[in-house]
Amino acid sequence: MLPRYFPVFPESASTLSPRVDALYFFILGVTIFFTTLVALLIVVFAVKYRKDKHPVPVQIHGSIPLEIFWTLVPLGIAMVIFAWGSILFFQERHPPRSSMTIYAIGKQWMWKFEHPGGQREINNLHVPVGYPVRMTMISQDVIHDFFVPAFRTQMDVLPGRYTELWFEATKPGRYHLFCNQYCGTKHSGMIGEVTAMPYGDYQQWLRGPGAFGSLATEGQKVFASMGFPTCHTGADNARGPNLYNLYGRMVRTSDDRTIVADEAYIRESVLNPSAKIVYGFQNIMPTFQGQLNEDEMIQLIEYVKSLTYNGQLLQLQTNSQQEPPVNLDKIQKGVDVMKPGTNTIQMPRTSAVPVQEPAVEPSSSEPAPRQVVVPGKRNVPAKPNAAAKPSAPQGEQHQ
Repeated sequence: MLPRYFPVFPESASTLSPRVDALYFFILGVTIFFTTLVALLIVVFAVKYRKDKHPVPVQIHGSIPLEIFWTLVPLGIAMVIFAWGSILFFQERHPPRSSMTIYAIGKQWMWKFEHPGGQREINNLHVPVGYPVRMTMISQDVIHDFFVPAFRTQMDVLPGRYTELWFEATKPGRYHLFCNQYCGTKHSGMIGEVTAMPYGDYQQWLRGPGAFGSLATEGQKVFASMGFPTCHTGADNARGPNLYNLYGRMVRTSDDRTIVADEAYIRESVLNPSAKIVYGFQNIMPTFQGQLNEDEMIQLIEYVKSLTYNGQLLQLQTNSQQEPPVNLDKIQKGVDVMKPGTNTIQMPRTSAVPVQEPAVEPSSSEPAPRQVVVPGKRNVPAKPNAAAKPSAPQGEQHQ
């Protein structure tokens, strides 16, 4: 009854929270034990060796075994805490491969969330129970901090850089969301809620009126409006690298480094393209710094992530119809591929397809794609996938 009105600890509502609590209570128990032991010994020694019983002090010589004991025991306890905390840290920083991605933008003084299906929320985040959720976050102004006490997880949200955390809700409910970093005069008002829902209710919520086209669909428009199709055609003579199946792959740079093509790499390649030049290409891409806001950058990233082997957009759960195939040839010609009946030409081949798939012969008018260079592997043109990649029912999957 008392904890209900005077809660000592926040509610535990994620898979990580019992692990964090276990370490916390272990450290708390060790602290209480040694604090009580030291206080008790002070009282005992003060009484036993008081002046009226021992008017003349007796010299006590050191004990090597005792000194070794009280050195090794604290060292062993500290190493247990270090190893336990390290394991927990790596568990918190490495989301499961099956986790769904939700984007968060922090700005004074509100939280904005964007789901891959196009659903957008302000200061309220809906997630399914029993499914890992990966938050990819960035700040639009100053440093913020995403903190959900019931999930025992928090992470700084920085301007100009993506940070991420993950959690998996274990029971339905509404849980407080705070900014845990002082961010200005209205810092205390930067709060919100995380609504954990059963999977069926979450799917029903995804079909609600909050979506206006998936992030990948909107990103396709940004991709065309910025003129990217003129360089990134997938052809051998293209001025820019092939973007099909790029996300999650290793990219070789002109200075012989290998980098994972994640969200941060895509963002940097747009805003500061000269930072990492892909091997075999020239430094000719202009910077788009200041031309895209954070929402448009997220949409563009989701579009690049959604490009599958045969140029199809990944099908995501929205309240709209299926999205049409991506046709860069038509985009280059200025055709609005989002209109019905304007996106019917077969896409050109891509070299980023597993070799074991059956080949599809391109027509003579289709340009051949440039091969994606993967270090350590033979750069043999692969065969295109004949079927589109199926969609993930609970949202964008983390590769």
